[in-house]
Amino acid sequence: MTMTITTAEARKNFADIVNKVAYGKEPIVLTRRGQEIAALVSMDELQLLRQIEDHIDIKDAKKALAELGENISAEEVWKQLGL
Repeated sequence: MTMTITTAEARKNFADIVNKVAYGKEPIVLTRRGQEIAALVSMDELQLLRQIEDHIDIKDAKKALAELGENISAEEVWKQLGL
């Protein structure tokens, strides 16, 4: 389960918080005035998030390429527009 602490608590116990995240693989959500403002995650989790983001970017790029269809020259565009 994800631990939630205030930024003030995080400042007071910074070394312990870092150890929980880094070695305990426990993500921690930071709050300020009752609002969630940030999350601390281990490097392994960050790398996984980056891989997921890269996968989504590649998937979106492939989809965009597939939607492009056939290429036409500028001259053909002008011709189709009657210019």
